[in-house]
Amino acid sequence: MTQKPLTETEENTRTFLLNLPVFNSFDDDEITLLARHMSYVQLNKGEFLFVEGDKGTFMGFVLRGLLEVFKTIETGESVVIARLTKGSPIGEMALIDKSPRSASVLAAQPTTLITLTDKGFDLLMEKSPALGVKVIQKIARLLSLNMRRTSSRLADLLQTHK
Repeated sequence: MTQKPLTETEENTRTFLLNLPVFNSFDDDEITLLARHMSYVQLNKGEFLFVEGDKGTFMGFVLRGLLEVFKTIETGESVVIARLTKGSPIGEMALIDKSPRSASVLAAQPTTLITLTDKGFDLLMEKSPALGVKVIQKIARLLSLNMRRTSSRLADLLQTHK
């Protein structure tokens, strides 16, 4: 059975994914199938991607622009904990644990993301369970790297407050 040709949007998504290090072990067919299940989100400066506590229904990668990730602390103040630029992943925990968002994300400038929704991921898993497992492995790796970075930052902060 021959696959229908990619749309221009799917082809652009495929090209972007090919250039992300996280997908460097995926073959052309895997990248193509993944691209067919992703979509674009456009944000204006000052627009929220999501707010802490929202239901997590997608993950994404920054195609262009700048996102600020922030948490509300006990005093009610918002503290920026990360700035995300081209290629940065965002929201990957949502596809794994289905928990509410742990932070808020705001576009600091006009931003475009490529996203994979939980429904898109479920369809991908139905079509290609092996590819779904590969995507989960990559998400787990991203989460692990983020946890290591966060642990190092926490250790540095604790050291400076002694």
